[in-house]
Amino acid sequence: MTHGSSSSPASSDGSAPGTSTPEAIAPTMPTSWSRILIPSVSPSVDGGQWPIKRARGEPVQVTAGVLADGHESLAVELVYRHEEDEQESVVPMEATGNDEYAGTFPTEKLGTYRYRVRAWLDRFGTWQDAFERRVSGGVGRDELESELLVGAALVREAVARASGQEAERLAARAQAFEDGDVDAALGEDVAARVREHAPHDMEQESPAYEVLVDPEEARSGAWYEFFPRSAGPEGRHGTLDDAAEVLPRIKEMGFDIVYLPPVHPIGETNRKGKDNAPTAAPGDPGSPWAIGGFLGDGTKGGHKSVHPDLGGLEAFDRFVERADEVGLTVALDIAFQCSPDHPYVEDHPEWFSHRPDGSIRYAENPPKKYQDVHPIDFESEAWPALWAELKSVFEFWIERGVTTFRVDNPHTKPFAFWQWCLSELRRETPELIVLAEAFTRPKTMYTLAKLGFNNSYTYFTWRNSKEELVSYGRELFQTDVAEYFRPNFWPNTPDILHDELVHGGRPAHKTRFVLAATLSSAYGVYGPPFEHVYNEQHPEREEYARNEKYEIRSWDWHDPTSLQPFMRRVNEIRKANPALQQMRTLRFHETRNPNLLAYSKETRDNLIVVAVTLDPHAPQEGQLVLPNGDLGLPYDEPFEVVDALHDSRYTWRGTQHYLRLTPDRPAHIFRVERDGSNETSHPVYHRPVHA
Repeated sequence: MTHGSSSSPASSDGSAPGTSTPEAIAPTMPTSWSRILIPSVSPSVDGGQWPIKRARGEPVQVTAGVLADGHESLAVELVYRHEEDEQESVVPMEATGNDEYAGTFPTEKLGTYRYRVRAWLDRFGTWQDAFERRVSGGVGRDELESELLVGAALVREAVARASGQEAERLAARAQAFEDGDVDAALGEDVAARVREHAPHDMEQESPAYEVLVDPEEARSGAWYEFFPRSAGPEGRHGTLDDAAEVLPRIKEMGFDIVYLPPVHPIGETNRKGKDNAPTAAPGDPGSPWAIGGFLGDGTKGGHKSVHPDLGGLEAFDRFVERADEVGLTVALDIAFQCSPDHPYVEDHPEWFSHRPDGSIRYAENPPKKYQDVHPIDFESEAWPALWAELKSVFEFWIERGVTTFRVDNPHTKPFAFWQWCLSELRRETPELIVLAEAFTRPKTMYTLAKLGFNNSYTYFTWRNSKEELVSYGRELFQTDVAEYFRPNFWPNTPDILHDELVHGGRPAHKTRFVLAATLSSAYGVYGPPFEHVYNEQHPEREEYARNEKYEIRSWDWHDPTSLQPFMRRVNEIRKANPALQQMRTLRFHETRNPNLLAYSKETRDNLIVVAVTLDPHAPQEGQLVLPNGDLGLPYDEPFEVVDALHDSRYTWRGTQHYLRLTPDRPAHIFRVERDGSNETSHPVYHRPVHA
């Protein structure tokens, strides 16, 4: 593109006056340039190094800083395309002030979308703005007709780039300009039509950014974990067929995903006994995470086999089929480690690190020791074959109908492996959901999310005070972390029984369940001990005594005194309210009591306010203070509030509202009626300011 020209007489050496000869031009001189800059595009992660995340149906709201020297108008567009689409789609971006522009595009398909911002000088828009000011200022007819000829020339540039009827319509409009029709030059309709076909003068583009679009369950799935071997009659090792009988009850409680710990054969060498005893007694089943052992026919099986006492692969297939029938998604545990009896140890010794005496070191995380497990050596010289085999473990279960996984300790395996493996898997399985069980340093947890894990365990279990919960909630949901890290809140796991549940009993279990299920839209629970309020802690560790990892337990799946009705009601509320199915509008509110926590979440037509007590032992009172203006509520007029958890209705007025919560009723989940409307709609996300 040529910028500027000269018609002055040449100098004696043949160059134009005031210009430099080619030899004098600096080698750093740009060959082209633009008057436009796009210094910022949001959302993006690390300048576009990693994709942002959305669930299917969530819009991507893009803002960009776009500026040019002078006062000319700019045309700014948001250009996006799904990886499978042949053509790009374009959305005009609207000026929002202070050189900022905003536009939104939908995510209708799983996989990767790419988007970028482009801008150019809107010559016609600049002309039209000045022309409209001349008209309103009352300039003379002669000047207007002269200016109309300038506008007509700009329209004819668009005519040359249009075709068919559109070119004819533009040509007719240019003729109207030339005929002196002032009204023909006014209005956004002509500006938009010309802008669509006009030359993109001084066009500038941002880099391309990516958004990974996951299934809706990645954003709002409720996980239920249980050990299938504990689903049989008391005293007998349960099968997957026994476990399938429990699935309707789990669905009735409102869960979406049923997560099974490893279902593979368990090693006998160095098998752990009850409560992690270093030696197993006869009949001890061992830890399911000691993967690899003997099958019923005397051969060995590993990560692609099912424990014979669970019924083998045939029973697993029946379990998946039954889960699909009742509307549950099956999630499997992926733990890349091997018992000494795993076939990999014998068939591929090169995949393990050996001591000088030839023995293989067992896994440990001091002071914890895992004598029943060998770690895999990802840095082995044979790493390409190892990585391919481990990827094939995922593929084996995907072929059997499982596309949701919980990965054990991914932070102890190379980042490069996960980046490659998850990217490859998503080529054929864009519906993949992978939950990272990585209780480690924050930057490591966040990096795993950037690499491709679309759900992540968090520190929620250890955030129990009001200050801790507010600070952590703001970090996860009100900063850029929300663009790529999708927190999955678990109040307990087979490895973790926090003191809060031990000492708080049933009230604390209720409070922590409400917090997990409503602060984040993705949450999980290690179900049987939680719903039965079994909270006997190991005397030496922050985990369950009589731990189900090492022994078969018996649970009364239909215990009328359990928390099942409470959990079912909370899940019903989650499903009925779109505000609780997304993570991006969390706002904390003042309660004037450090033992009371309150927060809201909203979509366009749905506002939920949650209040919980953090004291499981005594009643607590306080004042809920709402920012009515920010929430679209009247200051002086009454509005209706429904406590969905307790089926009560209230009329509120003003900004302050009395709360009283007790150990028996430790939470409220209020649905606030705004203009009588709380119907479902697509959410509009605006990150809230700190309240």
